[in-house]
Amino acid sequence: MGHEFELQKEITLAASPEDVWEAIATGPGVDAWFMGRSEFEPREGGAATFTMAGQTETSTITGWEPAKRFAYNTEPGEDGKFMAIEYLIEGRGGGSTVLRLVHSGVLGDDWENEFEAMKTGWDMYLHTLGQYLVHFRGRHAGTVTAFRPGIPEEGFWAALKEQFGLGDSVTAGDRVSLSAEGLAPIEGVVDYVDLPSFLGVRTDDALYRFIYSGEERGSVGVCGHHLFAPGVDAGQAEKNWQAWLNELPVG
Repeated sequence: MGHEFELQKEITLAASPEDVWEAIATGPGVDAWFMGRSEFEPREGGAATFTMAGQTETSTITGWEPAKRFAYNTEPGEDGKFMAIEYLIEGRGGGSTVLRLVHSGVLGDDWENEFEAMKTGWDMYLHTLGQYLVHFRGRHAGTVTAFRPGIPEEGFWAALKEQFGLGDSVTAGDRVSLSAEGLAPIEGVVDYVDLPSFLGVRTDDALYRFIYSGEERGSVGVCGHHLFAPGVDAGQAEKNWQAWLNELPVG
């Protein structure tokens, strides 16, 4: 039996409504801060596609008011499950914008775990949106997604901390450094911490996101990165990060 849900989030962004619109309603904009790869037909009734791990989901755009409102939803499945996303954009003084998100629909039997994962996930991704608009606005990103299922939570985070030169207690602003075979050297700062689910690192040319799904969702370690360096080969970078993740000594 399906369970109806509605999740609301609000964030103030240091960008104009037009810049926020470009970031949430165009494929290159969304790819610069959200997981996977997205494409949108720029009209009401158009298609919105989301691809990750070789799977593509198609939604229908139900609201298209540039710099004001953007909405889309999936078709209900045989079990009644569907997802609907609505963004409301409101300009404020000083060049800032309030973005309101409403994520609603119907979830399956494991709805409580799914709902909690969405709540914490949106917090991280909306923060990443804010980082993109401040530090990389208007730049296209090469996206990297790598997965390693069936790994222990403590081992995953302990190995990441060691790789980046971090201590047991991690806070935003901590300096990080990583030098690993196959990867370009990384020098940056922690910009997001919500352990044991998320760790974010920002450098001069990238937003790196490390995610742990939890035991109830397969104990998967994930790299979900946005690379802004000119001429970056995202396909090769993804292979390199997958190799790095596969070899991460998680115990």
